[in-house]
Amino acid sequence: MNQPANYLVDMDLRKSIFIFAMEGNALKAMELTEHLTPNLLEEENDLRFDLLSLHFVDLLSSRKFTEALEFAQTKLAPFGKSPKYMQKLEDFMALLAYDEPDCSPMFHLMRSDYRQTIADNLNQAILARVNLPSYSSMETLIQQTTVVTQCLHQELGKWRNQRVVGRGNTGRALVSDHYQSLVAEN
Repeated sequence: MNQPANYLVDMDLRKSIFIFAMEGNALKAMELTEHLTPNLLEEENDLRFDLLSLHFVDLLSSRKFTEALEFAQTKLAPFGKSPKYMQKLEDFMALLAYDEPDCSPMFHLMRSDYRQTIADNLNQAILARVNLPSYSSMETLIQQTTVVTQCLHQELGKWRNQRVVGRGNTGRALVSDHYQSLVAEN
């Protein structure tokens, strides 16, 4: 597979961006993203909002409530002009009502799987911007293998049901007929 000359450097930078997003340094992830793909976050408001909200959550996790409130007022509040972001903003602001935000009903916003989703989305956006596939060849192969395995298990289940009905010497014929019909369908 032909890759650009700076592919390995970009891959290391993307890896760093991902790690910063996962470890709670969303602002550093944003800075490196801007270096690697200028204007991406300006053009992708959803992604920018998600990264800024990660920083807000990190401030809350560090018990920096005043700083979090100031950050929300300056960086997140402008998103409130769009109805699209209102529910998310309300969910994030609800975290401020708790002395221990990780015990609030909105605790899922502080979990690592939420952070993982945002980091994955950021990585995919960067890859799309530099015209690289969102998934590596290995990931694609694993996904395809999983789908084929699931289909084969489903077909095996159908075959077993047919085999129970047609016991005896016809079992082999059923397998052959079933295989032939699968091949003909594809």
